[in-house]
Amino acid sequence: MIVKNPFGPTYTDIVLPDHTNVVGMIEPKRLENPKEAIRRALRHPINSESLQVIARKKMQACKNESNRAATVTIVISDNTRPVPYKGEEGILLPVIEVLLQEGYQVQDICVLIATGTHRAMTAEEIKDMIDSKVLSMGISVINHECTDDSMLTYLGKTQKGTKIEINSLYMQADLKIATGLVESHFMAGASGGRKAICPGLIGEQGTFVFHGAPFMTHENSRDLNLAGNLVHEEAVEVARIAGIDFLVNVTLDHEFHLTGVFTGDFITAHEAAVVHISKSVKVPAKKADIVVTHAGFVGINHYQCAKSAVASLGILRKNGYLVIIADTTDKGNVVGGINYRTTLALLTLTGPDNFLRMINSKDWTFIPEQWQVQMWTKVFQRIPMEHLILYSPKLDALWWPGLPGLDGSTFLSEDLKDSPTTFKTVVAQALSSIAEREKKDLKSMDITWISDGPYVIPEAIE
Repeated sequence: MIVKNPFGPTYTDIVLPDHTNVVGMIEPKRLENPKEAIRRALRHPINSESLQVIARKKMQACKNESNRAATVTIVISDNTRPVPYKGEEGILLPVIEVLLQEGYQVQDICVLIATGTHRAMTAEEIKDMIDSKVLSMGISVINHECTDDSMLTYLGKTQKGTKIEINSLYMQADLKIATGLVESHFMAGASGGRKAICPGLIGEQGTFVFHGAPFMTHENSRDLNLAGNLVHEEAVEVARIAGIDFLVNVTLDHEFHLTGVFTGDFITAHEAAVVHISKSVKVPAKKADIVVTHAGFVGINHYQCAKSAVASLGILRKNGYLVIIADTTDKGNVVGGINYRTTLALLTLTGPDNFLRMINSKDWTFIPEQWQVQMWTKVFQRIPMEHLILYSPKLDALWWPGLPGLDGSTFLSEDLKDSPTTFKTVVAQALSSIAEREKKDLKSMDITWISDGPYVIPEAIE
């Protein structure tokens, strides 16, 4: 069975056993005229006045109250999300065009990158992500910095104790617009909506409760579930206190084309988007002894690869095997930040049960990014660490000390490490290795290829 390599034409396709079961999204319908769909969504939002009307009212209120021009902050995602911010399906330029038509000045518009606890984007990365027409206008594009106290405004605490510190540029804006992509999310149920603010614009200490061990452990903190999801509810409370005047969220197909534009009220528009993606993302499938998957667009580093691992758990049998291929292109670090690398090494050294016992102890000092390591514990409570095989061409042996699982590059000879056949070779050799380890013929084992990686949530039918 030949399957398309998810990381582009640079690499050859992948060959799997003929009896491999393929699981993918139920193909959503693309928008026929995305430009018009975006404009229409801005004019006719969900449970809200149009962006034009809201922008006009904000402008008029500033003139009446203090005889000044209104300011606006547009929150965008960083490059770990494939949000279309440029091109024919870009959502940023149409929003800015509405603002300019309503009299807003370029110098009063700020585009704020909701990095959360991720590193700041480089100038080159920003140039690659944002429409050149926007950049040529001279509009400010600024990274949120969660550890820079001078960038934060304190707003109190949530009912559960999350410290609410929000980016000051956002809080000072008269008009607050949040954008993003709605896809399944293994902690918050779905991305987009309130996540542009929390965790997108919060201070690092705000993650201590929001991403603490109790919230992550809760049974409702899972993919495509908002009901009783503590992570979702906390993010909503923070976003409501900080305020969102207008939401612009999109949904995409597996080739990153628009399938929906959801605008307006940040609660109801987001909920509508979640209902929309659930129809194509939740897929029934048979359980598998071996799951082969990929880390997708989001998998720019090992930190983000956790999403595809957790997404596979719906069909991965106890003590089964998980093979993940990735393209870790992060220019900062192909594994992740120092906090992630440190806590991941603790998991690797102590095992999932001991790691969970540590981070749930009253004596444990919360370490930002431990939440992503906690997600890996879900995987290693299902399978032994040595049953994970992970491969990325840029994740070479230098990075592997402290990482759980097996380095897929060990299946490559030196002359193949820069070859376009690397993914094909690693997958084939990994499967052969598993068969040899289990002393079984691959034909007797249930194998599944998850063609959409972290973007589909397979659910077992047996």
